Amino acid sequence: MFALLIVFFGVSHFLNTGDYLALVPDFLPVPEVFVYLTGLAFVAAGVSLLIGKKAQLAMTLLGVMLILFAVLVWLPKGESSMPVFLRDMAIAAAAWFMSAHVKD
Repeated sequence: MFALLIVFFGVSHFLNTGDYLALVPDFLPVPEVFVYLTGLAFVAAGVSLLIGKKAQLAMTLLGVMLILFAVLVWLPKGESSMPVFLRDMAIAAAAWFMSAHVKD
């Protein structure tokens, strides 16, 4: 279920690109590239977990990516974004937990 959720997040980046463009921090150039790269990273991590190839690495990197989102995207938006900040932190923790318990 976790892998399918992660794939869904990735596919959502491709289907709803416009919604995600506003979330890309201003200091990053060409926001479209970052939305698509993020979508690709989510899909790759989910597929990696589903097929059991490089799943430990994928879950570790997924956790890092989500922590970066939490700190760079949600934390600067203030108190109103705290639920989404905490969601990303929780999913990152789940990814890191899984990285310690999956086999490649």
